[in-house]
Amino acid sequence: MDIVYECNEFVAINKPAGLLSIPDREQTQVSLKDMLIEKYGSIFTVHRLDKDTSGLIIFAKTEAAHKYLSNLFEGRQIEKYYQGLVLGIPSVKKGIIDAPIAEHSLQKGVYIVQKRGKPSVTGYEVIQEHKYFSLLQFQLHTGRTHQIRVHCKNMGHPLACDEIYGDGKPVLLSSIKKKFKLSKKEDEERPMLNRLALHSFQLKFTDINGKVIDLQAELPKDIRALLQQLQKNV
Repeated sequence: MDIVYECNEFVAINKPAGLLSIPDREQTQVSLKDMLIEKYGSIFTVHRLDKDTSGLIIFAKTEAAHKYLSNLFEGRQIEKYYQGLVLGIPSVKKGIIDAPIAEHSLQKGVYIVQKRGKPSVTGYEVIQEHKYFSLLQFQLHTGRTHQIRVHCKNMGHPLACDEIYGDGKPVLLSSIKKKFKLSKKEDEERPMLNRLALHSFQLKFTDINGKVIDLQAELPKDIRALLQQLQKNV
């Protein structure tokens, strides 16, 4: 368990992709919250990350901290920054996506931009441009389900490996490297990235004691390795 910051009131974890934040209804696998309960005895959910999203997530250790931190999230008093790899290169390098989001009327768990939806605002900036992908930094001004994923699709540049809002295809080195050769030991090529390319990168807020907290979690190895290959093979 990668603990980024811990105090008497809360703990911040750098969650790996593929791990549930909290238990699902079917109890199909151990969640991060289950692990924290085992470690601390009791723990309180403040916010969540999608299973395939990596990065910073906070859990409260006390009821008072839970109430305080939950109010910060609800009152949009926490600065939330994400980084993600999208398909293609956005023509506008920096901007605000202000597009309301609602759940799809026929497809449960799928969200779309729609006028009747809840107000949803995402700031974005292109950090790196490559031939087929761009690395973007996002700031969430609202906290809707799948917000960044829906807004990226709406922008015409879905997140890499997004099975719901993009093509869902894994990123293969052979699609980036011109003279790619499969090693003799391998029968088939292993994907460089085969999960949603989204990472909770930074959280900034003032804690219950008035201390300014600025937490960061660097991009995970799989995304960093892919970015290195993209930089090599321009």
